[in-house]
Amino acid sequence: MQRLRAILSNYFTDIHIPSIRWTDIVEIIVLAVLIYYLMIWIRKTRAYALLRMLLIVAVFVIIAALLNMTTIMWVIQHVASVAILAIVVILQPELRHGLMELGQKNWVGSILQLGGSENGRFSDRTIDEIIRACAEMAKVRTGVLIVIEQEIPLTEFEDTGIEIDAVVSSQLLINIFEKNTPLHDGAVIVRGDRVVAATCYLPLSERPIDKDLGTRHRAALGMAESSDALVIVVSEETGHISLAYRGDLDRDVDAGTLKAALVKIQNKSEQDQPKGIFRFFSRKEKNGEKNI
Repeated sequence: MQRLRAILSNYFTDIHIPSIRWTDIVEIIVLAVLIYYLMIWIRKTRAYALLRMLLIVAVFVIIAALLNMTTIMWVIQHVASVAILAIVVILQPELRHGLMELGQKNWVGSILQLGGSENGRFSDRTIDEIIRACAEMAKVRTGVLIVIEQEIPLTEFEDTGIEIDAVVSSQLLINIFEKNTPLHDGAVIVRGDRVVAATCYLPLSERPIDKDLGTRHRAALGMAESSDALVIVVSEETGHISLAYRGDLDRDVDAGTLKAALVKIQNKSEQDQPKGIFRFFSRKEKNGEKNI
């Protein structure tokens, strides 16, 4: 027993426990948060399927190394650098979208005081005018493409169209998208309470979508993938209203869902926002649901 105590005493004496500084704790917390958000980002994008494939490849490489398969190991060593570059190219849209989302977190906005005034990013009147215009144009099946700017500036897309710089009104939007008029083709960009440009060209999504959706919906989805804008689409064929946001497309929404989406991005203080109208966003954010 005494010998065992001596061995244990010598063992614990030789163990060196480094002192923990407060900076070490901060580092651990920062790394944990980064890894957490990285895992969430991977889970939401094509990187999740790619990660599973990489795990399978890693297991195969370990087996090849243990069995001393020299030819396979030589091929892996020479292909590894090219594979890393290929992964970056494949995931370029997801990487860009992830970096944009990083800058849109609430804690960043609160520190930098980004976007919105006490009345929000735009007024309640603007919301009512947009809803009224979309409802009227949906009845007569007028094609509509409205982009609501948030934190990410849309200047590069604004420059592709014709400058308007007018207060948002239902009459203005209806006149812009009236068929066979000079401004009806393309998208309208809304910044705050003003229509800043019309006939703007938007990036087209390269993702597969339903065959009954046309270029207007593909452009809305492309803008939602490349920015934080909310895009409203009215189908010329069916008159249905759709919403594109954060890479998702929600089809055939009603006026209540449209208002919920607009109020959500209005960026008012929580106590000033109407209650119980966030079906569109809460469902998307909690379940990661995609309705394309």
